[in-house]
Amino acid sequence: MQLEKYKIDEFNHSQQAEHTRKFEFLAEGLPKVEEVLQKLVDFQIAIPSWALGTGGTRFGRFSGGGEPRSLEEKIEDVGLLHALNRSSGAISLHIPWDIPQDYKATKALAAQFGLKFDAVNSNTFQDQADQAKSYKFGSMQHVDRAVRQQAIDHNIEVIKHGVELGSDSLTVWLADGSSFPGQLNFRKAFQNTLECLQEVYAALPDNWKVYVEYKAFEPNFYSTTVGDWGQSLLYANKLGPKAYTLVDLGHHLPNANIEQIVSLLLMEGKLGGFHFNDSKYADDDLTAGSIKPYQLFLIFNELVEGMDARGMNHATDLGWMIDASHNLKDPLEDLLQSVQAIMIAYAQSLMVDRTALNEAQQQNDVARAQEILQDAFRTDVRPLVAEAQMRAGGAVNALQLYRQLKVRENLIQERGLKTVSSGL
Repeated sequence: MQLEKYKIDEFNHSQQAEHTRKFEFLAEGLPKVEEVLQKLVDFQIAIPSWALGTGGTRFGRFSGGGEPRSLEEKIEDVGLLHALNRSSGAISLHIPWDIPQDYKATKALAAQFGLKFDAVNSNTFQDQADQAKSYKFGSMQHVDRAVRQQAIDHNIEVIKHGVELGSDSLTVWLADGSSFPGQLNFRKAFQNTLECLQEVYAALPDNWKVYVEYKAFEPNFYSTTVGDWGQSLLYANKLGPKAYTLVDLGHHLPNANIEQIVSLLLMEGKLGGFHFNDSKYADDDLTAGSIKPYQLFLIFNELVEGMDARGMNHATDLGWMIDASHNLKDPLEDLLQSVQAIMIAYAQSLMVDRTALNEAQQQNDVARAQEILQDAFRTDVRPLVAEAQMRAGGAVNALQLYRQLKVRENLIQERGLKTVSSGL
């Protein structure tokens, strides 16, 4: 389904009076409004190709219908999201779920929707139908060199696909670990993994980055070989300047101070990017900002402060991507909500009075520092985000227009009720 521009324009026109009133009221008291708006226009969040279908629980999967049946239809769905909010201008592919059959045609289709290809993602956490060796007991950590070589070869293959598509980064997430004490020699597992990553690193083009993702547990419950940001940072430092840590917000133990982790990785020049989601208990993969919006804001507060201190470009110097599982919602509605929550948290972080906060910190004025942050967090910046997205050509309220146009109903009519998208 393609969304005609005139439908967005008609919708915006119908909402214009109310939006203008809200935006002008907010903008009147904000400094550097135009500068902030441009940062919001420039900021883009990649959509993973696997998130366009319905997710699942450990016990079942309940399709909502109209899911994309091919890579081409996934690109069309991301194009639809981007047309609505103008903040979703990239797609991230997972190999081998989404291998292009014709690179030139795939790139042309993406360009038609104004999309670029973000990081490509490898998969050594599942066995594929034609796979020679099993990853049941790990991939890069495995005691069998042949299994490790298979994982290396797969990652190098993923890099080659990415080069053809114009991507410039590889994300490696390893499910490697152990479920029982004594199952694994920790030192040997770490060393095996490092040696494999070094071979993959050597295959990176000069302008590429590799992101080493970590996770505290699951699918292994006693140990994971890349279990936290410290272990990921160890790998990144040992690999070299093209290697970075990737932070998935759900991949932490409960109550972890993610904003502090982000700050220190950024300070060390080893923060590569984000997989955005939210959680109540563990790796719940819920809609970004749906459970802990203040934490999301605090993370962005550290990001803006740290990136500005290093003279970094907010939009391009880190990788920004959603990684969620849509078990109950329409996946496209969920993605629209997640992108909006991320944009709101980013906008709020741009509202923080940095000078006043620094003064409060230097004076140990704890109450004042808290008030400065909470003033920014409690500011309703939705009109600001809406203005930026509308100026970029999107809808003033993407989710409202999506429902008004009955997009899911149209997709079901086009694709059928029983389609199942590849991915988790």
